Amino acid sequence: MKTVARFYHAGCPVCVSAEQNVAESLDPNRFDLEIIHIGEDRSRVGEAESLGISSVPALVIGNDVYHINFGASIADLK
Repeated sequence: MKTVARFYHAGCPVCVSAEQNVAESLDPNRFDLEIIHIGEDRSRVGEAESLGISSVPALVIGNDVYHINFGASIADLK
């Protein structure tokens, strides 16, 4: 069974670069990767906050949140 990995971003250059790196780095045999572009779908902001995401880009695997660099704060995306 594959683990779900969710990558949240806002579309900024930092986020797009991180998305490419994450997509290339995660083993597709182990992970189902979902890309969530909060800049285009603001309805997912609350979901991101509830997971503990304070800025994007961020990768969530299971219950673990990994903040990658700093592109935008969640507060700025509301």
